[in-house]
Amino acid sequence: MDGFDLIAVGWISILPPIIAIVLALLTKEVFSSLLIGLLSGTLIYAFNTGGNVLTAILDMFRVMADRIGANGFMIIFLALLGSLVVVVTMAGGSRAYGKWAAKGIKTQKGAKLATSVLGMIIFIDDYFNCLTVGTVMRPLTDQHKISREKLAYIIDATAAPICIIAPISSWAAAVASNLGEGGFNAFMQTIPYNLYALLTIAMVLVLCCTKIDFGAMRKAQLAREQSELSDEEVEGQDFDNIKTSKKGRVTDLLVPIIVLIACSILGMAYVGGFFEGVDFVEAVGADPTVGLTLGAFAALITALVMYLPRKLMSFRDFMGGFVQGVKSMIPAILILIFAWSLSGVCRYMIGTGEFVSQAVAASNFPLQFLPVIIFLVAAGLSFSMGTAWGTFGILLPIVMMICGGDFTNAYIVPSMAATLAGSVFGDHCSPISDTTSLSSTGAKCDHIKHVSTQIPYALLVAVICAIGYLIAGFANNPWLPLGVSMAILFVVLAVIGKRNKKLDLQKN
Repeated sequence: MDGFDLIAVGWISILPPIIAIVLALLTKEVFSSLLIGLLSGTLIYAFNTGGNVLTAILDMFRVMADRIGANGFMIIFLALLGSLVVVVTMAGGSRAYGKWAAKGIKTQKGAKLATSVLGMIIFIDDYFNCLTVGTVMRPLTDQHKISREKLAYIIDATAAPICIIAPISSWAAAVASNLGEGGFNAFMQTIPYNLYALLTIAMVLVLCCTKIDFGAMRKAQLAREQSELSDEEVEGQDFDNIKTSKKGRVTDLLVPIIVLIACSILGMAYVGGFFEGVDFVEAVGADPTVGLTLGAFAALITALVMYLPRKLMSFRDFMGGFVQGVKSMIPAILILIFAWSLSGVCRYMIGTGEFVSQAVAASNFPLQFLPVIIFLVAAGLSFSMGTAWGTFGILLPIVMMICGGDFTNAYIVPSMAATLAGSVFGDHCSPISDTTSLSSTGAKCDHIKHVSTQIPYALLVAVICAIGYLIAGFANNPWLPLGVSMAILFVVLAVIGKRNKKLDLQKN
């Protein structure tokens, strides 16, 4: 970073990330934890360079300004994406999907699959996913006697787990921004190693295609099939009081998403020099946030051209939705700014990376166990904080430091993927996670019931993932740990299915 000299302060350099982690665990609040961790880093720098408290505070804001400038396109992309989410919702495309699905779906299995497919289609942002899928599919799932707890689980399981493996999403951009140069290519390499996301998606599809359930979820589903919803469960308002058009079509949902994907890829290729002879993969990974920004802007313009002439909304409403969407992204942007700044202080000012990598090398710690340890730490931290972005914002720089920041290191990609997988676990099932809360809101399910019925499912996947990451530390490719983990999951679900059949026969 400009204006700062790298200094060596020894073991003290690890205090800022440790302070951030401990405070996050104690307070369950990520903003203040990251900010205090950041300030502790600039205090260490100031006291070792002849400065004082005032100098440290000034340095903190200088670092934040530097990181905002270095990641400006990422911030613009998130703001545009938030705006796209709101205006697409206002246009009524999601509502139209629900009506279209209701006409052709006649079975409970079909209703569950339609819900999960919609969740997978809306992969650009987890907030958009949770709010849209619940609102759109709830009448259909009620009609086919799918419990609100099951609906909330499907919504939650196709939100963050989908977003974390989608290259064109707010999550992909956030992860890449935490990895620095070459971050997007590194993110792409983590996808087959992201066992929690992949296993969760596989489990959702199996549960949707069968009647396999266990624990509190099975009791809730059996109770739902034997009774009707109460008036209290049926009543309630939809999310955020967004005015939604009743004239929307399914294409009003799909076309902006398709334009976002296509134009983002073309934008990344253009910025990276593909049309000037650069290799496509190299071009796409050169400066991805610029391409994503172009794609989000193109999708917004497409939405404007599609919606206004058909009077789905006025220009004033469109711009109101634009502003509301930007506001919805402020918490995520703040987390990223604080995480970028903390990482910058550790990396470029107090030499945390050098100290950690040297300490690990001197200790002869077997790096084969790093992925499973990182997964367990990330899972515990994200569950305690309720945020995936805050978790990987803290841990990804530490993982890179341990591996020397070298993307050719055999353990860095599995360890980064383990960080993301553990982060998603907490975001998926923590009682204080925003997506957990939004999923229960979208499904109009009691929040505690949603948490209590979902946690056994999430824990089953997490335990299998731990086995997978133990294998990943010794394997030289992602396919062995992924294949073994999938096999274990399917065997466990098959055993549960047989057990359920026996219980049903005994009752009859």
